[in-house]
Amino acid sequence: MDKRPIGVFDSGLGGLTAVRELMRILPGEDIIYFGDTGRVPYGGRSRETIMKYAREDIAFLRSFDIKYVLAACGTVSTNGLGEIKAENNIPVRGVAGAAVRAAVRATRNNRIALIGTAASIRSGTYDRKILDLRPDCELYKKACPLFVPLVENGRIEKDDQVLRLVAEEYLAPLRDAGCDTMILGCTHYPIIADTIRDIMGEGVTLIDAGAAAAREMAEDLAETGSINTEGGEHRYFVSDSADGFRETAEMFLGSGLKGEVRRISISGE
Repeated sequence: MDKRPIGVFDSGLGGLTAVRELMRILPGEDIIYFGDTGRVPYGGRSRETIMKYAREDIAFLRSFDIKYVLAACGTVSTNGLGEIKAENNIPVRGVAGAAVRAAVRATRNNRIALIGTAASIRSGTYDRKILDLRPDCELYKKACPLFVPLVENGRIEKDDQVLRLVAEEYLAPLRDAGCDTMILGCTHYPIIADTIRDIMGEGVTLIDAGAAAAREMAEDLAETGSINTEGGEHRYFVSDSADGFRETAEMFLGSGLKGEVRRISISGE
């Protein structure tokens, strides 16, 4: 058993969907979450900037002597994560690989849809990973840059007219392509899964990338005998105002927020 905490980070609050799954399957783990709310979103940034931010986020988490890092950010996971893994002497896991493995298991007609930030789509990471596992699969992609700010601003209800209008425009080509499986390639997207499912149709399997990565992390910890069963403390940090964080975080976690919430400066900002 390794009692050191798990570190999780995202560009904003979307990574809390991965924390929710970790809390469900690893209730005894201490978790430290950092949401870089002062610099959200990462999706429109250059690869160099994304890597700079990711390194700073991990450096902050590592100040707590963590045992594992989950980059619960689709943009980071598809832009230089291999380099970042090589720079750290503890495991660092992204969300892309887990999502792809779940998607190729789920598809029945070999047509997989991917929605994510512009940087994630542009990277080609998902294309390469799917080709490696299932070269017979077709991947249909769509960048959805407005979803993150909509979610961060609470526009999440299925009957929200603005969300519905944006989602229809983004998702109609993927629906019309006949995809039977969709990767939610940003951890914000599960919050609006009801809207996505309504537009895509009930027969489409939605793959929550953050939850898939959390489950694979749990498998890693189990294999190395590193699961902690005596903890359960959760601490939350953001790089912008902590005011209102609790209410918004509860939306992502699906339950009341227990634990410390603090604002910190990142890279002197």
